[in-house]
Amino acid sequence: MDYITYIRSKVGKERVIMTVCGAFVIDEHNRVLLQLRADTQTWGLPGGFMEMDEKVEDAARRETKEETGLELGEMELFGVYSGMELHKTFPNGDQVALVQILFTCKEFTGAFNFQDGETLDARFFPLDQLPDQIFEKHRIFLDDYINKQPPVIG
Repeated sequence: MDYITYIRSKVGKERVIMTVCGAFVIDEHNRVLLQLRADTQTWGLPGGFMEMDEKVEDAARRETKEETGLELGEMELFGVYSGMELHKTFPNGDQVALVQILFTCKEFTGAFNFQDGETLDARFFPLDQLPDQIFEKHRIFLDDYINKQPPVIG
């Protein structure tokens, strides 16, 4: 049983704190990697929920590989986001208070591979030509990255 299933078996749909880890993956042309999410049909940074006993860096690496096929190298902390702005209710009624931890990474290997069913597409975008359909709060993260604000604690 994974951590989320375990926690939900104890608290039902009540709000719980969940840690989400992701990365700004930047290529040699200073473009940012975005994935087209299957669930919302919007573009966002690769990332997802941390598992029990996992380090935050490892969660960001695992989620990026699962969602895009790319393996991340050296990463640096970009920011930590929290607060009521990151509360969310999922379509099934599960409530969460998210703590979002983001890294930057300019070293990666591999090729795009979308086997997890969460990703419809992934590509690198110039920072001044981002798609209009950005996933919920990721616009805030991207604006902070573009405005060179690290480390962000919010």
